[in-house]
Amino acid sequence: MANVTWLIPPGLLGWVLGSALQLQQPELFAPWVYGAWALVAVAAGVALWQGDSGAVWRPLVAVFAAGLMAFSATGLRAGWYQSGALDPAIEGQDVLVTGVVAAMPQRNEDGLRFRFDIESARLGLVEINLPQRIYLSWYSGPVDRAAEPSPSPGQTRLQGGDLAAGERWQLAVRLKSPHGGSNPHGFDYELWLWEQGLQATGYVRAGPKDAAPQRLARTMAHPVERARQWARDRIVEHINDRKQAGVIAALVVGDQNAIDRADWDVFRATGVAHLMSISGLHITMFAWVAMLATRWLWRRSAHLCFALPAPTAGLVIGASLALLYAVFSGWGVPAQRTVLMLAVVSVMRIGARRWPWPQVWLLACAAVVAVDPWAILQAGFWLSFVAVGVLFASGAGPQPAEAQGAGRTRLPGFLATAARLMREQWTITLALAPLTLLLFGQVSVVGLGANLLAIPWVTLVVTPLAMLGVVFSAFWSLAGWAIQVLAWFLTHLSLLPFATLTIAQAPVWAGAIGVLGGVLLVMRLPWPMRLLGLPMLMPILLWQAARPAVGEFELLAADIGQGNAVIVRTATHALLYDSGPRFSRESDAGHRVLVPLLRALDVTLDSVMLSHRDADHTGGALAVLAMQPQATLISSIEEQHEIQNVRKAARCEAGQHWRWDGVDFDVLHPEVDDYTSIAKSNALSCVLKISSGRQTALLAGDIELEQEASLVGQAAVGHINLKSTVLLVPHHGSLTSSTSVFLDAVQPRLAVIQNGYRNRFGHPAAPVVARYQARGIRLYDSPHCGAATWHSAEPDAVQCDRQQRQRYWNHRVP
Repeated sequence: MANVTWLIPPGLLGWVLGSALQLQQPELFAPWVYGAWALVAVAAGVALWQGDSGAVWRPLVAVFAAGLMAFSATGLRAGWYQSGALDPAIEGQDVLVTGVVAAMPQRNEDGLRFRFDIESARLGLVEINLPQRIYLSWYSGPVDRAAEPSPSPGQTRLQGGDLAAGERWQLAVRLKSPHGGSNPHGFDYELWLWEQGLQATGYVRAGPKDAAPQRLARTMAHPVERARQWARDRIVEHINDRKQAGVIAALVVGDQNAIDRADWDVFRATGVAHLMSISGLHITMFAWVAMLATRWLWRRSAHLCFALPAPTAGLVIGASLALLYAVFSGWGVPAQRTVLMLAVVSVMRIGARRWPWPQVWLLACAAVVAVDPWAILQAGFWLSFVAVGVLFASGAGPQPAEAQGAGRTRLPGFLATAARLMREQWTITLALAPLTLLLFGQVSVVGLGANLLAIPWVTLVVTPLAMLGVVFSAFWSLAGWAIQVLAWFLTHLSLLPFATLTIAQAPVWAGAIGVLGGVLLVMRLPWPMRLLGLPMLMPILLWQAARPAVGEFELLAADIGQGNAVIVRTATHALLYDSGPRFSRESDAGHRVLVPLLRALDVTLDSVMLSHRDADHTGGALAVLAMQPQATLISSIEEQHEIQNVRKAARCEAGQHWRWDGVDFDVLHPEVDDYTSIAKSNALSCVLKISSGRQTALLAGDIELEQEASLVGQAAVGHINLKSTVLLVPHHGSLTSSTSVFLDAVQPRLAVIQNGYRNRFGHPAAPVVARYQARGIRLYDSPHCGAATWHSAEPDAVQCDRQQRQRYWNHRVP
């Protein structure tokens, strides 16, 4: 038997690479294929065990064997999980389910969202199988029902109160498969649901004709979640200021939804958002500070040091406190992988083995990937591991005892610790800047200064006070005061004109080079070698998103659910047609989709055109206008509309014309007189025609039969030309629009429908779809296509984001 210890690093590397490769699969293989490859991996491992220890091929075989085993194991896990998916035949039907509330519910002004563990389900009189855990919304929230029928024998219905973790309920629900928007550089909601183990989403049916929701019992299940909910409710009751209560709830129980959206914007602009969410970096910093504090206190006692060395005590207590904190803060996926990473590093440090830091780092990485392979696709995974790797590589992280002794400074203890923490923060900030630009398209310029105060203030003042408030609620008032001080400081920093640097999001290759350049700059190397990192930053800093040529234009119909939002770009100009829906007080298509998308593409808007006042067309406008202060507003909204208080809108009127980069823009509707004679908002939709001379696009808003007939009449007498290459389908494919005469006048080759998956309006209507199909018009809708991109230079092609980045966890719409 040969010595295989030195093959462990190649094996760890192979495991990570094999898992990463499996995540690129658009479709899963059959289980027997993964099983066969696992046997091949085992055979390769046996060959390594028995082979010649001096063979040069052995590291490559180790990478291959471990990689193939990881690929197979991940594929088998994915297939097993996918086998429990929701049956598409159940979508949209009323199902009676019995189960337990599995986590602390999240409340907003629309109601509650909560995770629900299914115990039994019935469709009519038939028992059916559902996924084990689902994600539900209760828009009206639990209410008292004095007039409800009596409960069934053996059941007890408890009246009043909110949903609580651990309670068993019987609910009438309507479910659908996990489905989220698919946009360039956008958040993969379906991957998030996959990682959370949520295989269906839906809402509670609580109308007068539905089975009354019944709370059956309080169980002992999910005690940590019950404790978290108790703590959050006490925080909200004790702190009158909603913003302060939200931050305290986020720090104590991990309820990030409680933080006000405006506060999130400030935290992101100042680079301290990681401190306000229970992320991997946050738990790592918490453990790091706990370790340093423990070591300092431990060294004050000679008896303790004789019993256990201070470095060992620091590692054990720091990792343990991080574990407790992660569990109480919700034990989310980022927390799980971070605690596992800390445990691996701590065991390696405490054990007799003194591996070089790259091997320790690789072991921690492989352990996290083995537990959660899909973590590789999360931004938090890369931020956490790159940060830890940079601390190791630069010498700022934990060092072996002999290295610590050799590098000890002569500064007083407090000053030495402060200097070390400052160097660590500077190192992480500089090294992670390229990665942050790659992942998010922006980086906080004031982040270093903000974190120098925020990290010790939040970690040593705010968080301890917030946690102590669980025992003595008076501490929450002190924590609120500390948050108020921090908020004042951060708000002033965020208002600086240079607070953030925003660039177009570069491709992965440019980002990888930039990350290597950032790491090289902070490593303990001679300065001539460090400075080689500067030119490596250039690809990511200077990257420019592709734009249409002069005389051409591009349409990007974002996947924003039920609503319209189309980005129109020419060579040097851009317009946004509509801004999508508002989802809740704290969430809308502008903030969630359009602002990140515009930032990622480095788009500066010249104009925002809101076709009419309906919320599914104006819901995201305020967020977009705040990000784009230079953009003019064109719309048919009334003078009293709230958006007019933010930016005065010029009316869109038929006959308006402008030209950008050789591309003509013409407003075809409404007429001036329509503003006084028409009251219905849809009828006032701004209709915009865009033409390069060779290709034309028609954006029709929510016009209906009468407006279509009017436009056709004008075209018949030669006042306008409706013929277009691509059509934004009027009113999302409603029966009120897309008449035969209108389609015959426009004669589009392609048509794009922006609609939500299984939307309550039934858009697009089947007869409307049939009209398009009868004329050979290719239809692209948001649920199937995701964000749809069309270029006038390639008029017969539509790029569908959902199809381009399809992975096996993404929903396949029937």
